[in-house]
Amino acid sequence: MLELYLWTTPNGRKPLIMLEELGVDYEMKPIRLNGEQKSPAYLKLNPNGRIPTLVDRAGADEEPVVVFESGAILIYLAEKYEQFLPKNEPTRSTTIQWLMFQMGGIGPMFGQYGHFRFRDEEIPYAIERYRAESERLYGVLEIRLGEAEYLGGAYSIADMATYPWVNNPAMLGLELAQFPNVKRWIEAVGNRPAVDKAMGISLT
Repeated sequence: MLELYLWTTPNGRKPLIMLEELGVDYEMKPIRLNGEQKSPAYLKLNPNGRIPTLVDRAGADEEPVVVFESGAILIYLAEKYEQFLPKNEPTRSTTIQWLMFQMGGIGPMFGQYGHFRFRDEEIPYAIERYRAESERLYGVLEIRLGEAEYLGGAYSIADMATYPWVNNPAMLGLELAQFPNVKRWIEAVGNRPAVDKAMGISLT
């Protein structure tokens, strides 16, 4: 059985999309971001104290496999089920590059922009710095999605990782009209039944 420890943040939805695309059985383990992610029990699974974390209890006589970091979880599941990550080069490397682009760029920069944008105390320099970087990253996606239908070429874990962060640019104060290729991609990914289901999951 697969156990996914998560909350429904963009990072939490990434492996949810993957599990729904795979159509495998899994159990959700909500981790509320009120300090529960720093509890001793959870830190034994994820020493970084963040979500998500995957526990794969493959068999009763086997040690469970524990994977933290959303990108690592996507790669683990892709390799376990041999789906959504090409085996052949150069498409495998291309897919992983765009996955890392989300992990190292989009996630951290969008997260920082949201943090400073919605603070009670305004810090104009930080807001403008991360706004400009967020817009630049949308521009990088715009160029890539003018070259290829999906980030890795074919639909893959790179798209699953990026979609929950990119699908609502209004949250960042950006206009999607200036990114027509990203708009086309958002519609294509969002219309997938597994993505729609994963994005609609609500935890209490």
